[in-house]
Amino acid sequence: MYIQDSIAFWARHEPSRPAVAVGDRVLYSYGELHARTVGLATWLSSAETGLQRGDRVIILVLNTVEFFESLFACWQAGLIAVPVNTRLHPREIRYIVKQCSASFCLASEELTGRFIEAGVPVLGVGSKSYQTACESGVLTLQKSDAGNSPSAGVRSRDDTAWIFYTSGTTGQPKGAMLSFKNLEIMCQCYFRDVDVDPPWTHILHPAPLSHGSGLYALAHFLKGSCQVLPESAGFAEDEIFELIANWSNSVFFAAPTMIRRLTHADIDTDTGNLKAVLFGGAPMYFEDICDYVDRFGPRLAQLYGQGESPMTITSYSSAVMADRTNPRWKQRVSSAGRAQSAVSVVCVDDQGHRVESGEIGEVIVKGPTVMKGYWQDPQATANSLREGWLYTGDMGYFDEDGYLTLKDRSKDLLISGGSNIYPREVEEVLLTHADVDEVSIIGKADREWGEVVVAYVVSERFNHTVASLSAESSPTGINRSLEHHEDSFKKALDSICLESLARYKRPRIYRFVDSLPKNNYGKVLKTKLRSLEQGINPPLE
Repeated sequence: MYIQDSIAFWARHEPSRPAVAVGDRVLYSYGELHARTVGLATWLSSAETGLQRGDRVIILVLNTVEFFESLFACWQAGLIAVPVNTRLHPREIRYIVKQCSASFCLASEELTGRFIEAGVPVLGVGSKSYQTACESGVLTLQKSDAGNSPSAGVRSRDDTAWIFYTSGTTGQPKGAMLSFKNLEIMCQCYFRDVDVDPPWTHILHPAPLSHGSGLYALAHFLKGSCQVLPESAGFAEDEIFELIANWSNSVFFAAPTMIRRLTHADIDTDTGNLKAVLFGGAPMYFEDICDYVDRFGPRLAQLYGQGESPMTITSYSSAVMADRTNPRWKQRVSSAGRAQSAVSVVCVDDQGHRVESGEIGEVIVKGPTVMKGYWQDPQATANSLREGWLYTGDMGYFDEDGYLTLKDRSKDLLISGGSNIYPREVEEVLLTHADVDEVSIIGKADREWGEVVVAYVVSERFNHTVASLSAESSPTGINRSLEHHEDSFKKALDSICLESLARYKRPRIYRFVDSLPKNNYGKVLKTKLRSLEQGINPPLE
C-alpha cells in the first residue's frame, strides 16, 4: 500500500472506522475523510486551478482536520505538498513560497493574509469554496471507481511527496525533498524502533503537524488509527490530560519542553490510557527523564532525526526506558539511542574517516530515508550528501553498545522548545539596527526550553552613552540611568526581531560588550563566548 492511499484503503475495508477526532468526539470516519479528500483533489486537478502534476502547494494549516485533507488531496492530485510551520514570520513564509515556486496555497483562513505579497493564489481551508470542494467528493465517488483504486496522480515511490523546509547555517531555509519511499521507510522504522508494540489505536497531535507530529500521523494512517486533534489546535496541559483520559492506547510526539510542562503540571487526572510519549527535537536532561518516569512510568521513547532523514537516524523505545535495573540505564536514556533499522549511522572525523567508539565525530547517516536533495539548491545538496551519506552537522560519539550521545552541533544550530534556531538569521536581523556594529548569537542551556538565545552585541554608540552617563550622573543616579538606557536598547532590538522573525527566535538575553573574540582570520570565536556565558573564562578584554 502506498502511503498516499492509506486513507482510501481503510475507506474501502472499514469505512465506518474512526479517522479523525477533535477533543472527545469523532469528527470523520475513514469513509467520510476519503470522500472529502477525493473532492478536494478533484477540484485541485480541475481547470479552475490550472495546477499540473508536480506543482508545489503550500499547506499553511493549523492543527485541524484540514491539514490531513489538504495533504492527501495534494498527493491524490499528483501535487507536491509543502507544509509550513504556522509560527513562522510572514517574511519567512513568503521566502519559502518563492523559493519552491509554489503555484497554490491552502491556508487556515486566519493565516491567509500572510500571502498577500506572495502573488500566489490562496484558498482558505475553512471557506465556503473549500467546503464545497470537499463535499463534492461523495458525488465523485458515486460516479467513478475513485474509491476502489489507488491515487491517480502519483504512481512512483520515488516521486517527491513532501518538501520539508529546514533552515541552514546561512539563515535561509532549505527544502529537503522527501519521496514517498522516504516516508514509507520512516513509517516502517516507527513500528520497528520507536513505538514497537501494538495496538496503534490513537495518536494525539499537540505539536505542529507541519513537522514531527504530522510525519508520525502517516504511520498511524497506515494502521487505521484515529488522529486526535486538540480543540485548541495547540498545546495546553489540562487539555492533553483530558485527551489522554478519553482515548485508549494514546501516543503523541512532543518536544522536551512540552514533556517537562506535563510532568510538573498540578493536574490529578488518570493517565492509564497513555501508551507512550515520543520525544525528539532535542535531548532531555536526565533529571527531567527521571521526573517523567516517576510520574507516568516508563512510557517514553526517543528519536533523533532531521528533516533530511525524517524522524529516522537513531532511537530507543519505551522498553529501554523500562529497563531501569540495567547498569548502563542512565547512559542509555540520556543518549539518542541506537541506529534505526533501515539506516547506517557512524561518526567521522574531518577527513570523513570513521572514528572509534567513545571518540567524538560528525554524525552521518545513509539509507532509504535520506532525502533526494534540496529543492533547487545543488550546492547545498552537494555539501550535505556525499557518496550517499548525509552529513548532519551534529557532533557525537557511540559507546560500545551502539548508543549515540550527541554533543555540540558543528552548524551552531540552537534548539529552543524543540524548534530550530540558526544564529545567522537572528544576527542578520539585529545588524539592521543602526546602532549595532557587531553581533554574535549563541545558545545558553536552560532547563525549561533546552536552550535560550543569547545575543552578544557590540555598539559603539551604546557604549559611548554608557560612558557619558557614568561620568555625568550622580553616584545615586548612575545605576538607574544605565538600567533605563539598557532597557530601551533591548526593547528596540526586540522590536526589529519581532518585525522579521518568529517570536521564539528572538534573544532572551542581551550582553553588551566592547568587542567580540576573533581568530587571526577575523572569525568570531563562539566557543569563547560559550565559555564566557558559562562563567569559565574571565570577561572579554
